[in-house]
Amino acid sequence: MNTSLLSLIGRNTGLFEFDLEKNSNKLLEIVSESSFLVLGGAGTIGQAVTKEIFKRSPKKLHVVDISENNMVELVRDIRSSFGYIEGEFRTLILDIGSLEFDRFIEFDGQYDYVLNLSAMKHVRSERDPYTLMRMLNTNVLNTQTSLLKFKDRGTKKYFCVSTDKAANPVNLMGATKRLMEKVVGSYSKEIDISMARFANVAFSDGSLLYGFEKRLSKRQPIAAPRDIKRYFMTSEESGVLCLMSCLLGYSGDIFFPKLDEKTNLITFADIAKKYLKSMGLEPFECENELESRAFFLKTSKADSSKWPCVFSDSDTTGEKPFEEFFVDGESVDLERYLEIGVVANSLGSDEFSVTEFELDYHELRQQKLWSKRSIVEFVCKYVPEFSHLELDKYLDQKM
Repeated sequence: MNTSLLSLIGRNTGLFEFDLEKNSNKLLEIVSESSFLVLGGAGTIGQAVTKEIFKRSPKKLHVVDISENNMVELVRDIRSSFGYIEGEFRTLILDIGSLEFDRFIEFDGQYDYVLNLSAMKHVRSERDPYTLMRMLNTNVLNTQTSLLKFKDRGTKKYFCVSTDKAANPVNLMGATKRLMEKVVGSYSKEIDISMARFANVAFSDGSLLYGFEKRLSKRQPIAAPRDIKRYFMTSEESGVLCLMSCLLGYSGDIFFPKLDEKTNLITFADIAKKYLKSMGLEPFECENELESRAFFLKTSKADSSKWPCVFSDSDTTGEKPFEEFFVDGESVDLERYLEIGVVANSLGSDEFSVTEFELDYHELRQQKLWSKRSIVEFVCKYVPEFSHLELDKYLDQKM
């Protein structure tokens, strides 16, 4: 495990090593005798879980994603790290909501395990109704539709990834993921289903930490909130959590990392400072964005070991001061694993009507005159715990 990365995200040791070692033989046996389909497999978490499956030599491993460039890099990474397997390994550049994907499944749709990692994951996307409708469609409807394709095809387990932001959600990304848990969970008596609620994956594509690397490479200032605390995992840890939930979880289980609120919650500003110091740079705190952008006009590359930063309190819609993995009323099992908690038997509530949801969603979609308010009201109907606070300011309006 990369100890320098762990120190950046507030930890001294890696996660899941004991649980992984204890279950290593069982995981190897299951993978080596099974076939897998990974949807959204070219994203950071998708690539991580694909590699965890590949290195255990599955009989068949198909990976689907719409990102051609990321898929090319995934294949190069796997070939360079692990080489080849006797089983069939294929990648397909397909949209899982497309006719082409439907035809592919009709032709070659027999899998023991299906893992869906596709998602719109950014709070930054919480702005216009068109993006939000796509988020609702991607996070909920596409997941439901893909599950139905495999419900009667002999698939042993359907796994999909949720988020810590689904617990007491305050933004639409988290609320749509909570809605996904409910919709998908309604089928848990017809097909085995498990999930995982994640911490932030450090330096994942598009994340703020990933943005730190980009800002340095482009000689630009760093901006981060100083009052928002988050839990973090490495990409490798995210792959292990997905694999263990998929292969070892009971139907209705949601796995989450056991992270300590007192020692593992860390602010983005603190990570930014640690990151700059790890690069041999001293954070130079600026009063505002204008001052930070002007910094490089006054300082030559050769002269400065300082880097301009803007650390401010959060004032944008959708930001939660801290994250949590479960809420009051959920049945939580903290004894099954050393470093993995389980929200047990949480899916498939009789109170949730998937038929009513589908009718309401179809009506909303047919309106075609969406507003953010109408989308929030729709989601609140099915996720009453959604506590949305509209501040009329979004992350795209900040550096």
